[in-house]
Amino acid sequence: MRTYIELAAAGAPNPLMPATAEIIAGSIAFLLLFLVMRSKVVPMFEKAYAERTAAIEGGIAKAEVAQAEAKVALEEYTKQLATAQDQASTLREEARAAGAAIIEEMRAKAQEDAARITAAAHASIEAERAQAVISLRNEVGALAVELASKIVGEALDDQARQSRVVDRFLDDLEKSK
Repeated sequence: MRTYIELAAAGAPNPLMPATAEIIAGSIAFLLLFLVMRSKVVPMFEKAYAERTAAIEGGIAKAEVAQAEAKVALEEYTKQLATAQDQASTLREEARAAGAAIIEEMRAKAQEDAARITAAAHASIEAERAQAVISLRNEVGALAVELASKIVGEALDDQARQSRVVDRFLDDLEKSK
C-alpha cells in the first residue's frame, strides 16, 4: 500500500479532494437548498417564533391583568369585610342598648306594678281597719251601754242616746291617747 506522500509525489489525485464537477454541483445544490430554506422554512420558523413570543407575552400580560384584578378584588373584599365587621359591631351595640332599654322598661313596669299592688294593699288594709274600727266601736258601744245600764241601774233603750254616749266615750278615749 502506498502512502499519501508517495501518491502526491506521483501526481495521483488526492482521495480526500472531490472532483471539480462534484464541488460545483454540490455548491449549486447547497445554494438552492439554502435559498429554499431561507425563503420558505425560515419565514415559517420566524412566524412560529413570533406567535410563540406573542403568546408568551400575551400570557404574561393576561397574568398581570389577572393579578391586578385579584389584587383589586382582594382590596374590595377586605373593605367589605371591614364594613361587615363594623355593621356587626353596630348591630351588637344596638342590640345591647335595646336589651338594656327593655330591661329598664321591664324594671319600671315591675316597680309600677309593685307600687300599684302596694297601694291596693294599703287601701284594702285601710278599709279593713276602718271596718274593724266601726265593728269595734259597735261592740265597745254595746258593752259600754250594757255596763252603764248595770252601773246606773236603769235601761238605756233609746238608740240615739246609746249612740251619743258611746261616741262621747270613745272620743274621750281617743283624746286620752
